[in-house]
Amino acid sequence: MKSFPIQNPARIVILLGILTSQLLSARQPLETRGGKVPRQWLNVNYAGDEMTGHLLDIHLPEEGDPPFPVVITVAGSAFFSNNSKESAFELGKPLLKHGFAVVAANHRSSREAIFPAHVNDIKGVVRFLRAHASRYGLDTAFICITGNSSGGNLSAMIGTSHGVQNQTAGQTTVSIEGDVGGNAGESSRVDAVMDWYGPTAFEKMDSCGSQMVHDAPDSPESVYIGGLVQENLDRCTLANPITYADSTDPPFLIIHGDADPLVPCCQSAMLHQALQEKGVPCELIIVPGGGHGGPWEEKHKEKMASFFTEAKAKKKGE
Repeated sequence: MKSFPIQNPARIVILLGILTSQLLSARQPLETRGGKVPRQWLNVNYAGDEMTGHLLDIHLPEEGDPPFPVVITVAGSAFFSNNSKESAFELGKPLLKHGFAVVAANHRSSREAIFPAHVNDIKGVVRFLRAHASRYGLDTAFICITGNSSGGNLSAMIGTSHGVQNQTAGQTTVSIEGDVGGNAGESSRVDAVMDWYGPTAFEKMDSCGSQMVHDAPDSPESVYIGGLVQENLDRCTLANPITYADSTDPPFLIIHGDADPLVPCCQSAMLHQALQEKGVPCELIIVPGGGHGGPWEEKHKEKMASFFTEAKAKKKGE
């Protein structure tokens, strides 16, 4: 057997120490304060940098003992905001009383980085939560996601694109998984998706009833994909959750108002049909007279809670 001399023993000891420290920090036990489990952590950076768009807040239920199943919430902002986690928390706040931990996540603004950066960010959130679950009292046996408007698009993208590293449409290839925050050994798959009136097929938004011109150069979708919608159809395809839909996708609940002036209801109808055709459990609720969010959301948040609760029970029974 050959033997190899160690050129720099001290350096090897240092490297081993760093590696051990990283492993321990990733799997450290639940943090306590004065012997009590804290119920929230604010401004946690999931990417290991100093960007506002890479912060998240973790909220645990006041009652019960960890670990808790997880709901990631992503707020709508037309993809323009890098700091909407407070709004995201309000969307998911009612879920705390149903025993879910609520993780409200930021992502980069489309003025900072274009598609697929936002998708990469939220996938980084999922991997981060799995890697650090024991520290924050999270049960990774059930991680789900919900978002409204642009956050609905991102939630649906996370739901359908699990396992996709790179995707090509025409002459364009993008990295869907990305490497935000590392934790490459963890899965970014989620177990259920609740999509509140999110856009899907950007190139069809104007033709199916929007009162906003999405084909314009300064529209949220044009800025998000990095060019005019109708001149970048490959990028529209890549930013459409329908592109990735298959029979292995998690269950979906989609809610949309039929009077939405910004994201026409046809967008959710197309996603619903595509998922059904693939055999994915999916329910679409159309709210008569419902606009782009508003008061009608509140009475449907219990439906969101029951959907996630039922999805969790079904997965546990499998």
